[in-house]
Amino acid sequence: EVGVGGTCRWVVGSLDRSSTLAFYFDVQGQQDASGGHRPKHSFVQFQTVYLHPSCRKRIRVTTVTQPYANLAMSDVATGFDQEAAAAILARYAVNKCETEDPDDVQKWVDRCLVKLVARFCKHSKDNPASFALAPEFALFPQFVYHLRRSCFLKVFNASPDETAFYRTTLLREGTLNSLVMIQPAMLKYSFEEGPPQPVQLDAESMKADVILLLDSFFQVVIWRGEMIQAWYDAGYQEQEEYANFRQLLQAPVEDAKQILADRFPVPRYIQTSSGGSQARFVTAKVNPSRTHNNTGAPPGTADLVLTDDVSLKVFMEHLIKSAVQS
Repeated sequence: EVGVGGTCRWVVGSLDRSSTLAFYFDVQGQQDASGGHRPKHSFVQFQTVYLHPSCRKRIRVTTVTQPYANLAMSDVATGFDQEAAAAILARYAVNKCETEDPDDVQKWVDRCLVKLVARFCKHSKDNPASFALAPEFALFPQFVYHLRRSCFLKVFNASPDETAFYRTTLLREGTLNSLVMIQPAMLKYSFEEGPPQPVQLDAESMKADVILLLDSFFQVVIWRGEMIQAWYDAGYQEQEEYANFRQLLQAPVEDAKQILADRFPVPRYIQTSSGGSQARFVTAKVNPSRTHNNTGAPPGTADLVLTDDVSLKVFMEHLIKSAVQS
């Protein structure tokens, strides 16, 4: 009998090709029970018993080995998988939300991030300008920033049923889909750059002359800039001399159809524009680098996001300050 549950057997209602389970192991102490040094590798064996569609019971045995890190933890630094780490941290946070207040869980996530960054960054004490983070960890703070703003920890404007659905889906999906839930993917369509280009999940990307396709796993949103929407309302796409504009409008629709066809559960499909009521599905996800409080940004370059949330830049400044302090 091991773990929080005090058992070594678990029952899963169903398994499919996309089902993903996470096991968390806590290494206790640096020595074994006999007083000697612990072995260099750990071994874990999983025995999965399931009923095949052919009505035959099958057993699959999987044995995995994992080397222990040295005391300097240099092995962890060189082999750190920040995408997988973000996914399992999100799962752990969601699990804690079952028994703790989401605000307390968010503070716990913040402490985990500060502790990790302080342990593996290069810096001089009390000197934020000396802060440097290895490429293996560079994206992890960004993932945590978007996790803090996600529907998994922010339950405002969501019913209990919605929150339970979002969290349950996260607990069964793999790393790739989990990252899309945490930090949605966004593509830009414009006349100037030809094929669709991935862009940063930032308010600066919401320009008047582009179309954005946002995939947050639960919603697929097509957002049109102010200029594009004005041309659409004028009916230019129906005129033969503006065939290129019609193709530009159709491109994100075809890509959205492909996402809808390949994903389960099927996401909500939304078409909106700058200033539209459903544009909130985009503004709630992007980094609010341009807000009503940001007076230094040049007017008209991109949409403003009406929020009191801190931007990623401010979040990183506070993180660095916390990591390098004595």
